[in-house]
Amino acid sequence: MKARPDFRNLMFISLLPAVLAMPLAAQQAAKKVPDATGRENSPFTRDEAELPKGPAPRLSEHPDLSGYWLPSRKDKPVGNLGKDLPGYKLPFTVAGEAAHKYNVEHTVDPEALCIVGGLPRHNASGLPFQLLQGADHAVFLYWYTTYRLVPFDGRKHSEDPDPSFFGEEIGSWDGDTFVIDSIGFKEQRTWADENADPHSDQQRAPVHYQRTWVLGKPGDEVREYSCSEDNVDAPHLGPGPGPIGPDGQRGYEKLAPLPPPPSKDHPAVTSIPD
Repeated sequence: MKARPDFRNLMFISLLPAVLAMPLAAQQAAKKVPDATGRENSPFTRDEAELPKGPAPRLSEHPDLSGYWLPSRKDKPVGNLGKDLPGYKLPFTVAGEAAHKYNVEHTVDPEALCIVGGLPRHNASGLPFQLLQGADHAVFLYWYTTYRLVPFDGRKHSEDPDPSFFGEEIGSWDGDTFVIDSIGFKEQRTWADENADPHSDQQRAPVHYQRTWVLGKPGDEVREYSCSEDNVDAPHLGPGPGPIGPDGQRGYEKLAPLPPPPSKDHPAVTSIPD
């Protein structure tokens, strides 16, 4: 799967890196390699040595992209659109640099507040997704317990779509490549990736999908992954994504301590309004 956004009139101009791994298809499985990591049954990873080989299945005249897809463990840093750029930094305009500085210093990660990440963030995420392909629609199911419904029935974009986290998405086929063109994004309370990079409501994100993600193990599927209740840590969250280390990964070295486990005398305090 290759992702090539074409952000227009944006705070930044960049290439959304292909958060993709080795090609994959679906017939004959390779010889099984013993698991030495303890992650054999994890739905978030797969030993790439045992990926199936052979031609991709087809649905009518197009490849069938249905499946449970994971990013490659070789792809690092996870969640950073600038992962292939010097210093892992996007080439911001002056307005984009100011917006990024504000996010880092003043904005709590929207996903930590249970706000949908949207695009392009979900495409750069380290979490898998499940794709269900039909005759004229495709559905992306995410571990965030959210989804994208993408028509590819020949319709065109609306003149003035209502802003949303994933934008108004229209699919089409370019040979064996599934192309999704998205416009009409929310600008507030959203980050472009996990490093607090901003985007504007003028973002346009065409993404080209091919069978080059890592196919999950047989039986893997998306499960409930709720961020809508009992987030007892929300009041302790600080702004920004945390510093980016030499390896491009982000996060804080010294985490704030969690509150004690709730008890009858000291019930959990959540951030959910009464």
